[in-house]
Amino acid sequence: MSTDSILARSTRSAVFLDRDGVINENRSDYVQSIEELDIFPTALYAIARLEQSKYATVIITNQSAIGRGLVTAATVDQINHSLIKRIRSAGGQIDGLYLCPHSPAEDCECRKPMPGMLLQAARELRLNLAQSWLIGDWLTDLQAASAAGVRPILVATGRGQEAHRQSSYAGFGHTPFLANISEAVEYILAAT
Repeated sequence: MSTDSILARSTRSAVFLDRDGVINENRSDYVQSIEELDIFPTALYAIARLEQSKYATVIITNQSAIGRGLVTAATVDQINHSLIKRIRSAGGQIDGLYLCPHSPAEDCECRKPMPGMLLQAARELRLNLAQSWLIGDWLTDLQAASAAGVRPILVATGRGQEAHRQSSYAGFGHTPFLANISEAVEYILAAT
């Protein structure tokens, strides 16, 4: 389905959130257990703020540790279930969670920087991509947002500092660069 036909059926805007580096600590060896899921203190409050807004909240996350054989899909599902449970306990809501389990070598359509997860979410949740935002901590997040027609925001948490240093060279020098998910959510809410 083309992006134009997705937009024609859309009814709601969204804030797409990368997981590792935006909601929780990004680990160089991947989050491989619930015990390793270290949620940023500001993230739960920020997601609860989104629940009170017009936006759907959708997590999109590359989880190549599955494709690399470092963790099972079932374990990643448990980690995500625990994350969503903690978000709900803090007053937030996740309207959808989309993950790419593939390794970079698999050259799939869903792994960021490709827009596959965003387009799938737009189809399934009837989202207006042109009126949506993506909060990420890496250049692939910005590239996926751009490819899907979503407005990107880069945060300094996770790998964000390094991404910010590279952003101008990669054509994303104009992207808002904020300290964390909480500042990014406030930026979005103030812009609407």
